[in-house]
Amino acid sequence: MQCTDDPVHDGTGRAQTAEPFPEKASQQVTEPRPEAQYTFRRRGGDALRPDVRIYANIVKGGMLGLSRRNWSGMEHIPLKGPAILVWNHYSDIDPLLVVHYVYNAGRHPRFLLKESILRIPLVGPLVRSTGQIPVKRGSAEAADSLRTLERELAQGHVVIMSPEGTVTKEPDRWPMRGKTGIARLALESGAPVIPIVQWGALGIHDRKRDPKFKLGRKPVTVRALPPVDLSPWQDKEPTREDLAAVTDRIMEDLRAGLAEIRGQEAPPLFDPRQHRSDESESSE
Repeated sequence: MQCTDDPVHDGTGRAQTAEPFPEKASQQVTEPRPEAQYTFRRRGGDALRPDVRIYANIVKGGMLGLSRRNWSGMEHIPLKGPAILVWNHYSDIDPLLVVHYVYNAGRHPRFLLKESILRIPLVGPLVRSTGQIPVKRGSAEAADSLRTLERELAQGHVVIMSPEGTVTKEPDRWPMRGKTGIARLALESGAPVIPIVQWGALGIHDRKRDPKFKLGRKPVTVRALPPVDLSPWQDKEPTREDLAAVTDRIMEDLRAGLAEIRGQEAPPLFDPRQHRSDESESSE
């Protein structure tokens, strides 16, 4: 089911609007319904430490001031148990939009982040204390990060990944081909892979625009999709071709979901390696 950030009515004629910070538990009236929850977190999800709640509500307050939300598909995110959440990454600010959505879905958002973020004064210790998972791109330590993700899933947590590993290089911000680490994690853990598609973050921040950042509430759509069907590759030792096929299937589901909310026909999956090869050939 789909909801918007506009005031809604509770059947008694009273308009209800989202609050930037949750009320005390005794005052919460969140119903255990499958549709998106705008004001409070869904009940029955992850218990959070007080400091994590504080940090999450700081992010939540900021996102409420920057986005006018259109959320749907929250019922596809399980309240308990492991899950791999993947999202289309096209803006520097879209991870915060996903944090807000996953937090209200009742889960503790745990991201796979660039290790360099943890070296930023003040920000690094805060990010690490909330359970985020660092990775050094293209290094032997990337395998250690994969094992860390497997341990998180074994403990019943959700982990959030951008399969591309970076902001998409596709000129029109469509998803590009992902890295096969997501496929290996999905097949070895058996955890469901749930795509989260989102669009509208460029209205808030666009690294290609001057000025990059714009104030004001911009329309943002976030939608979780049903788990990706990986049954053809399960219960067997995956080959390199299998891992590539699983990764493409995940990215194709993200692409299809994004095409629906953008109302456009999606292009083929963008391959940055092929693009670089074509540019090199054209310059010769």
